[in-house]
Amino acid sequence: MSFSSEVKEELARITSGARHCRIAELAGILDFCGEIVLDEGAYRVKVHTENVSVAKRFFTLLKDTFGIHGELQVKRNEYLKRSRNYSVFVDKHEDCVLLLKAVKYFEPKSFGLVLQNTCCKRAYIRGAFLAAGSMSDPEKNYHFEIVTLHEQFAVQLQDVLDFFELDAKIVIRKKYYVVYIKEGAKIVDVLNIMEAHVALMNLENVRILKDMRNTVNRRVNCETANINKTVSAAVKQAEDIRFLQEHRGLSELNQGLQDIAYLRLEHPEATLKELGEMLNPPVGKSGVNHRLKKLSKIAEDMRMGGSL
Repeated sequence: MSFSSEVKEELARITSGARHCRIAELAGILDFCGEIVLDEGAYRVKVHTENVSVAKRFFTLLKDTFGIHGELQVKRNEYLKRSRNYSVFVDKHEDCVLLLKAVKYFEPKSFGLVLQNTCCKRAYIRGAFLAAGSMSDPEKNYHFEIVTLHEQFAVQLQDVLDFFELDAKIVIRKKYYVVYIKEGAKIVDVLNIMEAHVALMNLENVRILKDMRNTVNRRVNCETANINKTVSAAVKQAEDIRFLQEHRGLSELNQGLQDIAYLRLEHPEATLKELGEMLNPPVGKSGVNHRLKKLSKIAEDMRMGGSL
């Protein structure tokens, strides 16, 4: 089962709540996967989905809110034989009118009354996601989206999401308007808003593990870079010292430079701190670094034609 399907299955099990919230959730489902037909003066409502949990949710909300008993139909997908399509019909004109009046279908300017309460806004988002939403597997990336053919519903949903400061965006994909959120923390917030708490915890666990892996990788990369830098510096120092040894010898150097030169040749893997501790008396990292830099400068001058 995909992560999206797990989220929808969880949402479909949520207790229906207050009547005004049930109406808001029904409005979300109707806006994003509903079909309303007026035929010879009679209304007919249909909700189509590929997810059985969504079909059951719509059926239950109709019954619990209005006492309407929808008709559920199941068909096999023509192209994917193992999958099914689910449709819930409301054929009785009076039932359709009751439902459509409740969601302000006949009074679109009054639709704000359906979402008057914060809890109803939550329910509307839940209905919209059940109808036409999807989420990517958080193990791969973070992406939440809800798709519609209608610009007005996309803008309306964006406004509701932004009420919760989710910073939702809209993009046009072929003939569809896609309302999406890509930031992991915001997707956690929207799961909380829809009351998908189990999915939220699963996503948070994935985020924590990914953050830990990223932190470890950054530290390993940083340490590897530091080691490579240290090794490269040590190799260069040893090369300079050998150059001096081969072309002039080290005896003409002062005692401090001689001591550090011989130690570097004997301990090519040692850090500056370790080299300093081997000296008698011990010398700090900056002192060791100063001496090695001086040796390299002398070697460079000799390569350029100078004298020791």
